[in-house]
Amino acid sequence: MSGELEERPRAEAAGLAGDLRAVVGKLSRRLREQAHSGDLSSSQVSVIGRLYRDGPATVSTLARAEGMRQQSMGAIVSALEAGGLVIGEPDPTDGRQTILSLTDKARERIQASRAIREDWLLRAIHIHLSPSEQDGLAIAVSYLERIANTESNIPPVALRDVESWTVPDVPVETAARS
Repeated sequence: MSGELEERPRAEAAGLAGDLRAVVGKLSRRLREQAHSGDLSSSQVSVIGRLYRDGPATVSTLARAEGMRQQSMGAIVSALEAGGLVIGEPDPTDGRQTILSLTDKARERIQASRAIREDWLLRAIHIHLSPSEQDGLAIAVSYLERIANTESNIPPVALRDVESWTVPDVPVETAARS
């Protein structure tokens, strides 16, 4: 090849993309089941994860990053503070702001959760895949990493541009019999 990737027929690539999305979603759900996040909501887990990955932040920064209103984020942060998972310190450059960070308790909980999920995945790989299949999985992981690390220069498709999302007009009686 001359530096260009071979193109698969679009229908075949679309099928592969759909299968990959479904499998990654199912695997993510299975891993979340193992995590035992306890009494935390998905929003709270998301905020803890963001603080873990990105470091300390203000409520407004977290709200923007999570795509929600500042008041909603404030309620999430208050619950996390009450649970001893997040602590707030005054911003040294702007006393009106509070810088939020994870407590040791939160970090320990994250590490324990990761260990549980990785152990489940290790056991699943060992039980269900032969050594040669494990080698194939290692190759697939490198491909998935390349996709995941792709710059976001692939333009999103507007819903109105997706032909397959149009719903044909079907009479109610016909739809009910199908």
